[in-house]
Amino acid sequence: MDIFEVFGKRRSVRQYTGDPVPREDLLKIVAAGHTAATGYNKQPWDFIVVQDRAMIQEMADRTSAWLAQAGAIIVVVLDPSTRFWMEDGSAAIQNMHLAATALGYGSCWFEGTMLPHEEYFKQRLAIPPDRRILTFLPIGVPADWPEGPKKKPLEEVLHWEKW
Repeated sequence: MDIFEVFGKRRSVRQYTGDPVPREDLLKIVAAGHTAATGYNKQPWDFIVVQDRAMIQEMADRTSAWLAQAGAIIVVVLDPSTRFWMEDGSAAIQNMHLAATALGYGSCWFEGTMLPHEEYFKQRLAIPPDRRILTFLPIGVPADWPEGPKKKPLEEVLHWEKW
């Protein structure tokens, strides 16, 4: 799939078949995140790939039930002492979304209902206290590929030279 097709196809997928995601595909997805742009080359990220069904179920039980069917969850951990940790983490996550899509998997940025449980998951996953979980990134075989939201026409949001 060409990169421009990937841009158009990427969706937030929240329904998975429960099938496992092969380790070699997970490595490709995480490698895509690892190659993201990073301010001052700080690379403030670490990635924890969770495939253990019991842990995925625990993550779902504490946050949202639909996570339980993901084939894996990538926990994106950042060092908040770096100046651009949010931007760097976001770039890594976007790369992983695109890589997952290119490989035929669904993914979804999952943060909102995780944040109240961040300290719990930091303990469960042995994440150092000075680090932050930016998101869970569930990866899985989509049960269905959702239709994308209707985007504004490009002509409506694109400006040349000035507003």
